[in-house]
Amino acid sequence: MSGEATTTAHPDRILTLPNLLSFLRLAGVPLFLWLILGPERDGLALLVLMFSGFTDWADGWLARRLNQTSRLGQLLDPAADRLYILATLVGLTVRDIVPLWLTLALVGRDLVLLGCVPTLRRLGYGPALPVHYLGKAATFNLLYAFPFLLLGDGTGEMTTVQTLANVLGWAFAIWGSGLYWWAGVLYLVQVRSLVEADRRT
Repeated sequence: MSGEATTTAHPDRILTLPNLLSFLRLAGVPLFLWLILGPERDGLALLVLMFSGFTDWADGWLARRLNQTSRLGQLLDPAADRLYILATLVGLTVRDIVPLWLTLALVGRDLVLLGCVPTLRRLGYGPALPVHYLGKAATFNLLYAFPFLLLGDGTGEMTTVQTLANVLGWAFAIWGSGLYWWAGVLYLVQVRSLVEADRRT
């Protein structure tokens, strides 16, 4: 997705407008889950997802435009993306909108990468490497897939809008899942290269 620049004159800033938007995105995660699993207010849940997508773009744009990039922002942005993906997968799986195998495949990828965190910390790279373009493209596809799949859900005869939403949703989901794992493999290759370089020093 939008991400944040990796260089800044004030990397330790916390109270910035981009970070505020990221915190608002994070606050929307439990709200989304409650809406989709509690009262099943799918329309409001879709609005929360749309707000998340807008703030995901806006926080990176504002950070660069206002020179307010920060280390916290660089952590919050991908963290919020992953939490939204996880929350949406859980909600849609419980509602039988997406199959369990898709949820396990995407969550499994993140669990594999989570195992790299101790190695990255030991090498001095923090909890994660910078997000590359392929990972952003994968996240973009997945975050667009889920609202379409939710919109396409329904009982009885499918309307034209629901049918189109299902087609678009699964197209984004399939491409997004493939890119998500591809990005994960490239991430593992990066970690391996860092380990090998460390051994040579």
